[in-house]
Amino acid sequence: MTIQYDQQRSLFHLQSKDTSYVIHITKTGYPAHIYWGKKVRGVQLERLFELTGRASFTPSTELDQMELSLDTLPHEYPAYGNSDFRMPAFQVKLPNGTTVTDLRYDSYQIINGKPALAGLPATYVESDSEAQTLEITLKDDLTGLSVILSYTVFEHYDAITRSAKIINNGNDTLQLQRAFSMSLDFAHDRFEMLQLSGAWIRERHIHKRTLVPGLQSIESRRGSSSHMQNPFVALLSEGSTEDHGDVYGVNLVYSGNFTAGVEVDQFHAARLFIGINPFDFNWQLEPGEQFQTPEAVMVHSEHGLGGMSRSFHDFYRARLIRGTFRDQTRPILVNNWEATYFNFNADKIEDIARAGQELGIELFVLDDGWFGKRDNDTTSLGDWFVDRNKLPNGLEDLVSRVKRLDMQFGLWFEPEMISPESELYKAHPDWCLHVEGRRRTQARQQLILDMSRTDVQQYIVKSISDILSSAPITYVKWDMNRNMTEIGSALLPAERQRETAHRYMLGLYAVLEEITSSFPNILFESCSGGGGRFDAGMLYYMPQTWTSDNSDAVSRLKIQYGTSIVYPVSSMGAHVSAVPNHQVGRITSLATRGNVALSGNFGYELDLTQFTEEEKSEVKEQVALYKDVRHLVQFGDFYRLLSPFDGNETAWMFVSKDQSEAFVVFVSVLQEPNPKLNRFRLKGLDPNRDYKLHGEETVYGGDQLLYAGLATPQFFGDYASKVYRFRAVE
Repeated sequence: MTIQYDQQRSLFHLQSKDTSYVIHITKTGYPAHIYWGKKVRGVQLERLFELTGRASFTPSTELDQMELSLDTLPHEYPAYGNSDFRMPAFQVKLPNGTTVTDLRYDSYQIINGKPALAGLPATYVESDSEAQTLEITLKDDLTGLSVILSYTVFEHYDAITRSAKIINNGNDTLQLQRAFSMSLDFAHDRFEMLQLSGAWIRERHIHKRTLVPGLQSIESRRGSSSHMQNPFVALLSEGSTEDHGDVYGVNLVYSGNFTAGVEVDQFHAARLFIGINPFDFNWQLEPGEQFQTPEAVMVHSEHGLGGMSRSFHDFYRARLIRGTFRDQTRPILVNNWEATYFNFNADKIEDIARAGQELGIELFVLDDGWFGKRDNDTTSLGDWFVDRNKLPNGLEDLVSRVKRLDMQFGLWFEPEMISPESELYKAHPDWCLHVEGRRRTQARQQLILDMSRTDVQQYIVKSISDILSSAPITYVKWDMNRNMTEIGSALLPAERQRETAHRYMLGLYAVLEEITSSFPNILFESCSGGGGRFDAGMLYYMPQTWTSDNSDAVSRLKIQYGTSIVYPVSSMGAHVSAVPNHQVGRITSLATRGNVALSGNFGYELDLTQFTEEEKSEVKEQVALYKDVRHLVQFGDFYRLLSPFDGNETAWMFVSKDQSEAFVVFVSVLQEPNPKLNRFRLKGLDPNRDYKLHGEETVYGGDQLLYAGLATPQFFGDYASKVYRFRAVE
């Protein structure tokens, strides 16, 4: 891990574990992107930078260097208006109404370690020896504007992080209209772009497209990262597969409006970018003020999409997720939502918890409906006090009843929302996001609290903290069930209204930092109608996320497979729910529901008291199995074997870091008559070791499992599955 500066050649060479990233400062002071890929030694890297004269419609930037055009320069942080016609990384409106800037190299510094980003989640180090950070300062002499480009490389991970800090060192107020976290130019466009897109209960499906000239991008304008798009894109070189080929992934550590994509120019060069969505964004930058962009995490792998994913997984588990539960296995839970919805009392909850305790489940989670007058979803959000009609002896009594069963207790909140029918709204109708004179659009019969306001932040911190302090609660599900409309704040002046969405995120992050720091022994899980805010920003505060409100085992194959492209399995909540499934009506076996849910943070979301004796026995086996393999599932290396997007069969596996254990899940969706015989290969094992299959005396060579594989299991009936456990023979 080094950052080297060759002053004679004006080259910065950043080297992480297996990756190099090279920047060249041109003679005229522009930072040019030279290389990102497999680690190289750095011999004559300047030869990778070539200036070639182009057609007359590509203007020359310097009269004495006619071949230099910003329209063809592989620029590290491009602006618009000064001869680069491609997608800019930043744009500032000046007092005279123009948006032309000319940022040129001023200075640099190399820092041991990694500075935190003020007010924003970001990856971190535990020792300054783990990483180095390069800060390149660019200046616009006319306005006094400065931009500090920050790059961090890590010794033990193939990750490079980037962000930008825009500083107004001039005398005039500036309007920041665009501020991406990263932008870089590839010399060619021979890539496929992969994105994770979908909808509520159909999140993070994999979509690929071959790059073509023009703009191909994704974005969210919903006030959150959203169910529809995820703040991640990857570029796959020609011929790349799950296991082979160069793959370049970028992920934004941010939970609000974003954009990401690629622009292919007239010369078939590809510009990759990610950052805050400039749509409806403006930030007033007073003299002396600065604006910090969120962090972009960049991962390159020469070992295909799977290699990129495992690099993200290792990095995020160790240096994004924080706190007590970062390195701990997570408890098996039961959630009462689909068992009772709003219709419960203390006795019913205790009955479900007792049934869970008998099955070996470790944590009971009380979902929506325990507060205010919350008998349905039309009321009481914001009124965070116990509903004494349902729980006459209070929350403390219910928690103690569950704890006496030797189970932990968890609680659902939706702190960012407010119901028009609530005591809080009657007292503070101006506390929601709204535009004066406009109707207040409701979704799920609720409005959104204005998290840009400090009084709202203080209320949330106090009301949630009071509940968490009132009883021995060890788990919190933090939900958020609608997207933003009428994005305005009663406290911001007119010229700052378009700052509201980003100020909301800064306020939310401040609240999460305070609450999670005050209650370090509570396991927090984020949720937004399931996976509507499954992003790296939330994982910084909460180590796991409810993957989707759709708990159907067949639907979950694509949802969990797609999520694993960038996010570690330890961050995914996965539950067994009732059949017919409440989202799609499908009937699947308890075995298959369990086998799919085992590939995540395992739990149940149904009425455990309704199980037959046969079902209880099967659930006990599932719970015991998960306790045996959860260290693999949550912290092992994850390998995708067969894709649900490519066929009828799905398979994936988990391998311990020392390659001594493996857990494999195989699912077949629809059965065919008289099917052909087939085999599927395992991955990640040591070819020189032998492995014993659990429950049998059969021993397989690691090389046999890797290169010849296992016979595809034959099933009778749809939605069938099988799991395999292997342990190395010593």
